[in-house]
Amino acid sequence: MASNSTFIEIDGTAIELRKVAGVGTPILLLHEALGSVSLWGTFPERLAAASGYPVIAWSRQGFGRSDPLPERPGVDFLDRAADQTLAFMARLGIDRVHLHGHSDGTAIALLVAARAPDQVRSLVLEAPHVSVEIGTLKAIEQMRDRFASGDLRERLARHHDDPDTVFENWVGIWLDPRFRDWSIETRLRQVRTPTLLIHGRDDVYFSVDQLDRITAVIPSANAVVLPECGHSPFRDQPILVAEISGKYVRTADVDDARAHGQ
Repeated sequence: MASNSTFIEIDGTAIELRKVAGVGTPILLLHEALGSVSLWGTFPERLAAASGYPVIAWSRQGFGRSDPLPERPGVDFLDRAADQTLAFMARLGIDRVHLHGHSDGTAIALLVAARAPDQVRSLVLEAPHVSVEIGTLKAIEQMRDRFASGDLRERLARHHDDPDTVFENWVGIWLDPRFRDWSIETRLRQVRTPTLLIHGRDDVYFSVDQLDRITAVIPSANAVVLPECGHSPFRDQPILVAEISGKYVRTADVDDARAHGQ
C-alpha cells in the first residue's frame, strides 16, 4: 500500500487517495492508464510545496489499491472515468478544483472541464492527447511484448492489487479497432478553463501534433515542450514541472479573482 494512503467509499466502492496539506483551491491529480496513487511518487509533495495548495492523488476504481471494476471497461472508458472524477469531487465536497492530469488523465481532465467548466479553475496537462496516433499503437505493442518477457509486471505489482487486469485493460482498449477513431477534439469547444500543456520532446507515445490539435480548439492554451523528457514529465523533470505547474495554478487563481472583482 502506498505510504499515507487512506480510503473513502463512493457508492459502496473503496477508493484509495493521498492528501498533501496546503491552503486554497485543491489540485486534483489524474493518473495515467497504468497509474495509481503510489506511481506519482513524491510529486504530490513537490507540487504542494511549489504551489502552496492542497494536492490530492487518488487511484480510480480498478487501479492501485482501490476496489476492482465490476466488469472490463469498454471504449468509452475515458467518459466513465470523467464520471468517476466528478463523483469523487462531490464525495470530497470539492466545488472548485485545479486538475493536473498525466497521459489518459489529461483526456479525463478535459472531459471534466468540458462538462463542468464552473468547477474547474485550471488545467495542467502532461503528455496530453485527444486522438489516437499510429506511433501510440506501436509503442503499446512494444510494451505488451515487454510485459510478457520483462520485469514490467513485477514493477506494476508494487503499485496495483491486480497488475495483470490493469495492463490487459489498457492494451485491450487502445489496440481495439473500434478505438482507432477515438477523438475528443470537438468536445474541447466547451472548455473555458485556463490550460497549460506540458510535452516531453522524447515522448514515444504521442507527438507534438497533439498540442496543435488542442490549441486549434483552445487558442488560449499555453504549451511547453521540455527537452530531455519523455512521456512522464513529472518523473523526468519533477522539480521543473512542479515549479511550472505551481506558478500556473497560482496565476490562474489570481486572474479568476480579478475577473470576479475580488
